[in-house]
Amino acid sequence: MSQENLDTADRRILDIIQSGFPLVTRPYAAIGEQLGLPEEEVLERVRAMRRKKVLRRLGANFQSAKLGFRSTLCGACVPPEKLDAFIELVNSLPGVTHNYLRDHHFNVWFTIIGPSWEAVCADIRSIEERTGVPVMNLPATRLYKIRVDFQME
Repeated sequence: MSQENLDTADRRILDIIQSGFPLVTRPYAAIGEQLGLPEEEVLERVRAMRRKKVLRRLGANFQSAKLGFRSTLCGACVPPEKLDAFIELVNSLPGVTHNYLRDHHFNVWFTIIGPSWEAVCADIRSIEERTGVPVMNLPATRLYKIRVDFQME
């Protein structure tokens, strides 16, 4: 479903849920109240956008460092014959938040988060031991937080 297939109500819903999702018991009723729509219609529109992959994730973003967690960016040069197994293993780890395949010598890039630096490094060592592929560990030295909202309406 492309942006052109979204009607005005869908676009307005997307504008609200990107950065102003109501933190109330019945958020879809609150969104509906803002838009003059019944709660069930708002909820069904959100479900439809998820089914059509307009929305791939709906959830909170936390500042993990403020919660005591650590994260890092990792890169790996994975040979073609090991690629599927490497990706499957990385994707199976609960701390992996992103995993991208690139057309480059370092062809797999992922981010991993854990409750401590030791836990993150243990996961990286486990990946290396189980796949035989060295992983480049690139922890951030400075935090840059970029806010991205896609204005739909």
